[in-house]
Amino acid sequence: MAERVLTLRELNRATLARQGLLERWDDADAVEALRRVAGLQAQEPRPPFIGLWTRMETFTAEELLGALRSGAAVRAPLMRGTLHIVAAEDWPLFFGPPDRTRNVLGERSRDLDPEPVLAAAEALLRERGPMSMNDLRPLLAERFPGEDERVMGYAARLLLPLVMVPTDDRWGYGRDPVFGLSDLALPRKRDDAELVRRYLAAFGPATVEDMQTWSGRQGLRAVVEAMADELVSFAGGLVDLSGAPRPPEDAPGRDVVFLPDFDNLLLAHKDRRRVIADEHRPLVATKNLRIKATFLVDGVVAGTWSIKATKTKATVTLEPFGKIPRAAVREEATALARFLEPDAKAVSVT
Repeated sequence: MAERVLTLRELNRATLARQGLLERWDDADAVEALRRVAGLQAQEPRPPFIGLWTRMETFTAEELLGALRSGAAVRAPLMRGTLHIVAAEDWPLFFGPPDRTRNVLGERSRDLDPEPVLAAAEALLRERGPMSMNDLRPLLAERFPGEDERVMGYAARLLLPLVMVPTDDRWGYGRDPVFGLSDLALPRKRDDAELVRRYLAAFGPATVEDMQTWSGRQGLRAVVEAMADELVSFAGGLVDLSGAPRPPEDAPGRDVVFLPDFDNLLLAHKDRRRVIADEHRPLVATKNLRIKATFLVDGVVAGTWSIKATKTKATVTLEPFGKIPRAAVREEATALARFLEPDAKAVSVT
């Protein structure tokens, strides 16, 4: 029997539904939302707040700040070696340097033996407490003269079980973030099968290549093959959890959705056509690997946006890729500006 072919529109509806982007969630707090989306990329402090605002019916910045400061959520180097905010209970599952990151570290470090460097970095953090990489690197350079201190800091950041320490800054972290050793217990062996389940629950249906693109881990094909009894297969190598939602391609959704910089919706698949046309990808990804903030129209990336604020006015600038429903986009952009700049007396959308 031939495997069913899923259209791009069906893939779009399924992924948006699981990401809280087809319809905002009204039954989840910030920590539960983080679990559902398998974490939010947090290369900068502000984007995860936008990521939750756009996915939850009611959300305040104080809710996520409270979760970070209480330890219910953590910001740490995780999938793809990039910073994410995840529910604290998920950190042990997602922690583990991506295979590609280990390769990059090897290329950059040349003859560096990372083990004594990691031991020294861990000892320093236990002795002196949390510190920024700008403080840690010179201390490592003193102990290992002649070695590249940036490579040593890079090794410590990616290979040690570190989490970032929240501050009283507006979005939870300052310009020079401080890292400390996590007190969460790590499993003796990473659970790649559970990682696949969590990925599919958040981004499926997907291929093994998609999973490896999101996680940075290789060798997941054998894991997926061993899970055959609990997965369903579709044409083109797509698999999914058997009970996961797969709305029809004509399922209704929100007209307009605003996403922050670096949102994983645009990064979680090797083939990203379900949410962005191939010709638009160069307009979103910059040469320095930044992923611009975007907005969706009818579930597909339709342009980029930015915001600037003065003491009296917040201005949202839109750069659409084509025709857009201006009134609907303006309404959602205004609501987002009110969330980001609540003290602004006026909002302008251009």
